[in-house]
Amino acid sequence: MSTETLIIEQLNKTFSTPKGNIIALHDVQLKVKKGEFYTIIGPSGCGKSTLIKIIAGLDTEYEGHVLLNDKPIDGPSIEKGIIFQEPRLFPWLTVENNIAGDLSLKQPDIRKKVDELIELVRLQGFEKAYPRELSGGMAQRVSIARALLRNPDVLLLDEPFGALDAFTRSHMQEVLLDIWQKNKTTMLFVTHDIDEAVFLGQKVVIMQPRPGHIQSVLPIELSFPRKRTSIGFQEVRRTVLNEFEKVEETVFNSGAGI
Repeated sequence: MSTETLIIEQLNKTFSTPKGNIIALHDVQLKVKKGEFYTIIGPSGCGKSTLIKIIAGLDTEYEGHVLLNDKPIDGPSIEKGIIFQEPRLFPWLTVENNIAGDLSLKQPDIRKKVDELIELVRLQGFEKAYPRELSGGMAQRVSIARALLRNPDVLLLDEPFGALDAFTRSHMQEVLLDIWQKNKTTMLFVTHDIDEAVFLGQKVVIMQPRPGHIQSVLPIELSFPRKRTSIGFQEVRRTVLNEFEKVEETVFNSGAGI
């Protein structure tokens, strides 16, 4: 058995349109070890969300190999949790019932797990609240707790904080890091924000579009907790930004634009 939780080899994805085929992903290669936190950045149209959907098993029409725990991913499963930009909660259910989903809170083990997750995402006191009574950040914390309920091997986050204000976004980043450090869940986090990518990730994946592929994977050798104002953080951010600017230059020189 390999040491990697997730293995992606020679991944290619093509969409058919009335105007012809569009290559969304080309020869994507990536290996992620258990418990690692990867952030993924790149221009619009580089295939970040497509890659996440394939790993989640929501898109199985592709060429290549995508393995989770050495087994091919052929559809959604409890081994994979996914969180989108919108919380997507059931408005008629309370916080605790949204987290439990189709499982009954009357089961002692489910009740215990839900209570633990509510504490983990810092929502004590809001167990009986409905989504309409929650802020955007609180609703997203419910989504995270729900995704963690079945102890997934990998948690996929597709710009989960993109719609939040700056203060709430910063707070949610701290919450997510706290969850990751306590649970050691393997995480892949898509973002457009370079600061966010450096603040969260152990490694930053930089993608290039047309067709979408991985240009580079940069290790972030900064200890946690990280401070955005530190010299070390700014130096790493500059390195990532320089690499990202190479992507932008390539795209603009191709005449395609971003």
